[in-house]
Amino acid sequence: MISNILPIERNILNVLISKTMANYGSMTDEQLVRAYADGNNEAFDTLLKRHQEKTFNYILRVVKNEDVANDIFQETFVKAIMTIKQGRYTENGKFPAWISRIAHNLIIDFYRQEKSENMQSTDLEEIDILNKKELCEGTIEDRIISEQICDDVKMLVTQLPDLQREVLTMRYYKNLSFKEIAEKTGVSINTALGRMRYAIINLRRIAAEKDVALTF
Repeated sequence: MISNILPIERNILNVLISKTMANYGSMTDEQLVRAYADGNNEAFDTLLKRHQEKTFNYILRVVKNEDVANDIFQETFVKAIMTIKQGRYTENGKFPAWISRIAHNLIIDFYRQEKSENMQSTDLEEIDILNKKELCEGTIEDRIISEQICDDVKMLVTQLPDLQREVLTMRYYKNLSFKEIAEKTGVSINTALGRMRYAIINLRRIAAEKDVALTF
């Protein structure tokens, strides 16, 4: 659900402002992390450029599938963005190892999900009806709340700038990979990721302005 990806707390900054980009190149990873946490989005662009090749190559070497590697790569940096913006980054001096660990865990999740899907029985009629989630106590109330949250999220999405709404819709409603999004919109994967990042930031800002609750 989109509500699971909305913890970023700062307003979107103008992506075209790059007066201080030259200074970021000489900063350490930890200085860049602190600068990004303070709201300087260009600092994260520098981190991405600095570590993207090594991170992607590591993922590709393990999964041996470029499309899967692209997806895991993008999810890795989205998770890094969320962690830093939530103030939960504590790996001082160890950013490369930290980003690699995120990628490693996402690779494990991918293989676990793949294995689980392969093991699922196709004979669903044999499932005990008493074990069905739909009949559990409290499920109806949860469903109503969930539907309200979904409606709120859809409303928030309509208020995003066109380019951000396009990327977010393709990713979370059409389930396209970032590579597919880049190809369909005629931009680079990094640009698609950037638009997603600003969309997440904007969604959080709009939700806060409208006092919209996005969790149970």
